[in-house]
Order: sequence, then structure tokens, then C-alpha cells
Amino acid sequence: MSKKIPSFLISAALLLTGCASEFNNVYKSDDWTFRYEFAKERFAQHKFLQASTLFGDMIQVMRGTDKAEECLFLYGLSSYNDKDYESAAEIFRKYTSSYPKGIYCEQASFLVGESLYNCSPEPRLDQSETYSAMRAYQDFMDIYPLSPKKELAQNRLYELQDKLVEKELHSARLYYNLGTYFGNCTSGGNNYEACIVTSQNVLKDYPYTSLREDFASLIMKSKYQLAESSVEAKRLERYQDAEDECYGFINEYPDSKERSLAEKYIEKCRKVTNSGKK
Repeated sequence: MSKKIPSFLISAALLLTGCASEFNNVYKSDDWTFRYEFAKERFAQHKFLQASTLFGDMIQVMRGTDKAEECLFLYGLSSYNDKDYESAAEIFRKYTSSYPKGIYCEQASFLVGESLYNCSPEPRLDQSETYSAMRAYQDFMDIYPLSPKKELAQNRLYELQDKLVEKELHSARLYYNLGTYFGNCTSGGNNYEACIVTSQNVLKDYPYTSLREDFASLIMKSKYQLAESSVEAKRLERYQDAEDECYGFINEYPDSKERSLAEKYIEKCRKVTNSGKK
């Protein structure tokens, strides 16, 4: 004996079938004005995939008409709201280049950054989209310095910078943890040196990062470990450098949880540096 299908499911299925049928009929229609108004209706109903499909199909047809600019912008908005951020970024870019003085240009310029911002991956992955988003926000602020969206764009920019810094922190920690392992040092050098250079470059490029102490700590520890593993010819110089770094760390971060470690390093460094002065 077959089970009876609930009436509400049947109604829902019929409704969806009807909607799909209506969309297909409109999509096949040669009445472009009707198709365009239907696409705008679908957009207003938050049916963004259908709206995007229709707007995208009409871009070429609308070119040169009084609807062309609005159609392209709504195409971008539909893709953005449908979370197709890569497509949205390209469409908004096309809009700003096609209509540099268009009525939606400021909004489209900002949405290029927003689209790429939503494409930006977690810090450990490739950050190409992050760099692209940062450039887009910077371009937006340069072109529209008085925009009410400027503060949000600036905050987004800082957030993306923090992501890049976090990625570099992961790399610096990896170098430090690899320590004296030379398997990855195909061009010579040392993992501790790589950690130091990576950390110093970040502090130079992003001096106000909230992760500044983390990098400073890695530099201090790497310099000490580099001294510990040095050949005799470089031993004294590197211990002196490590000792200076420890003092500098304590001066800059007197309340750091790493202070006791810095003091421990200083004591060990002095045994070498003091003997070297005799």
C-alpha cells in the first residue's frame, strides 16, 4: 500500500514547477522589454540567480540603449547577492570602466572591493585575492575620498592587512620550528635566519600590527638559537647580537610573558660575551 503524499508537499512542488515554467517562458521570449522588467521583478523578490541569468543574457542586447547602464549594474548586484563574488567583481569592474561617470560608479567601485573581500581565503592559503581586494579598496578611497563608505573601506583594508600579517607569522613560526633542519634550505642560509628576515620585514611593512610582539619574540629566540648553533668564528658576534636583542625586547615589552625567557637568554649570552672581552 503506497503512502499518501502530504498535500502541502504537492502544492509546493506545483508552485516550484509553475515558477520554473514561468521563468523558462520568459527566458525564451523575444520581448526584451518584458524580459528586462521580469528580471527586475525577480531581483526585487530576492531570486538573484534567476535575475542574474536574465540580466547577463541581456547585456549585449541592451548595449547602446538607455537601459544598458542599469542592466549591467543590476547584473553585478544579482551576482553579488547570489554570492557569486568572483563574477560580481568582474562585472563591477566592467561597469566602472564602461561608465566611469555613471550614476552607480561609486557604489560599483566599492563593491569590487567587497566582492574580492568575500573571496579572500583563510591566512594559510594563497592570498592573491586578498591583495586584489586591498588594491580595490585603495583605488576606491583614492577616487572617492569623501565617500561615506570610506571608513568601512579603510577598516576592510586593515582587516585584510592583518590577514597578510597572520600568514607571515605562520611562515616565521614554521621557519623557527624547523630550526637546524637544512632540508628546505636549498639556496643555503638557515631557518633561524629566515625567521629573522621574515619577521623583520613584516615589522617594517606593518609597524602598527597587533602581532608585533609575536614577531619580536621570534626574532629574539631565533637570534639566540642562531648563536647557539654557530660555528666558532661567528659565535661571539652572534651572542652579542642575541644579548642586545633580548635587552631591546624587554625594553619594548616589559610586561611580556616572554620576559623571563629573555632574561634567561641574557644570562647565558653574558657567559660567552663576558669571556670574549677578557
